[in-house]
Amino acid sequence: MTTATTATAVTTRTVEYPADGLTMVGHLAVPAGAGRAPAVLIGPEGPGLSDVDRRRADALAGAGYVALAFDLHGGRWFADPDEMLARCMPLLADPERLRDIGHAALAVLRAEPRTDPDRIAAVGYGTGGAVGLELGRDGVDLRAIATVNALTTGRPGESARIRCPVWAGVGSEDPIMPPAQREAFTAELQAAGVDWRLVVYGGALHAFHHPLADRSPLPGVGHHPRHAQRAWRDVVDLLTECVPVTE
Repeated sequence: MTTATTATAVTTRTVEYPADGLTMVGHLAVPAGAGRAPAVLIGPEGPGLSDVDRRRADALAGAGYVALAFDLHGGRWFADPDEMLARCMPLLADPERLRDIGHAALAVLRAEPRTDPDRIAAVGYGTGGAVGLELGRDGVDLRAIATVNALTTGRPGESARIRCPVWAGVGSEDPIMPPAQREAFTAELQAAGVDWRLVVYGGALHAFHHPLADRSPLPGVGHHPRHAQRAWRDVVDLLTECVPVTE
């Protein structure tokens, strides 16, 4: 099923597709024009797909990318942190489920006629960032992977299958991604020979990029507007470098 709207040269539509035993409900944004364009998968934080992710997809489409903000939870957004953790923790512990969710979304993005299948990047936040990393570890041919709050490590040796640059952002005060986790993540990528970068945003908590983070009752979670803007610019710079709109 799809529903479509058009605004200022960007066409958007809701797309439904199966993954992880659920009917996922993603948001596809397509730029103006007729030719093929580079494309970006956008993965949401643990609570699920929100208007924040949809706006990111629309912004990238406005810049000339086909962008799919994909779903994690079958159309649900978890306001209750206990429900969110009950859903996300088993996912994060199971790389194959993360990969299946990513491959299903990737198939939708590739099926869009405007998508250039040889120029796709993945941008993800939290659990959605883990999906992007697992696609890379599964050997998917991506041009770039960007992840915020998702310094997840993989199974031994599998990061050597990542074929593209990896950019990662994290808040210095993120208790979920502390210095030991940062070191394990970067050591894994370094040992695998990956072209990687890590940006630590001083004073920022977990989910610092998300405007709704201040509403979370979980400790160590909070919005940092200035660093949120900087992280978005860093993501856009990575896309401009690795998968430019004109090539």
